[in-house]
Amino acid sequence: MLELKNISFNVVDGDKNVEIIKNLSLKIPNKKFVVLTGPNGGGKSTLAKIIAGIEKPTEGKIIFNDEDITEKNITERANLGISFAFQNPVKFKGLEVIDLLRLSSRKKLSMDEACEYLSEVGLCAKDYIHREVNSSLSGGELKRIEIATILARQTKLSIFDEPEAGIDLWSFQNLIKIFERMRKEIHNSSIIIISHQERLISIADEIIVLAEGQIQYQGNSEEILPKIIGTKSISSVCNKLK
Repeated sequence: MLELKNISFNVVDGDKNVEIIKNLSLKIPNKKFVVLTGPNGGGKSTLAKIIAGIEKPTEGKIIFNDEDITEKNITERANLGISFAFQNPVKFKGLEVIDLLRLSSRKKLSMDEACEYLSEVGLCAKDYIHREVNSSLSGGELKRIEIATILARQTKLSIFDEPEAGIDLWSFQNLIKIFERMRKEIHNSSIIIISHQERLISIADEIIVLAEGQIQYQGNSEEILPKIIGTKSISSVCNKLK
């Protein structure tokens, strides 16, 4: 389980101290598929980076599976089973997909094992296993390869920051199918996705709406969806919370 206790995060902007996250407390149990949504600038990506260890909170504590990880860095948290997928996946010149999968799993995956992870994200293994992870791959391909690396790591908490960013409609439709399958196959882990996309929000076990650094709504889909989905887009509705 992930627990955030009275988390605050401030940044200095000129002569001002700007509070991005404001005394936020939150619990996310295991076996949950959670979507974090809300207006742009509301603190969603900052909160995700605080959980992953990319940013350090100004105040508060982070507890993961009964261990205080507040002072642990991103590598230490990764070793505990926390993964973070960026909006724009990192490219690795000279590194093949098979190498990336083996690095992620921290073992010498067999070719068959590596191909299985690629198949799970809808990629033909023989076409990708020896491809270089560079700019020759499309945004959708890079996103799916990144998800395959997270599957290979078998992490306890996976965080995806706007996975739909920068990909075309066809790739997005395939991405939805991957997340739907991941949701069905959650065992003793949890998934947090930051998104404005209604299709992603609608498959969540739990929805958290964050605005101005504070939780505005939190609950299951049946409870929260009617509050944020209507004739307008999710982002428009969420921006009303500003």
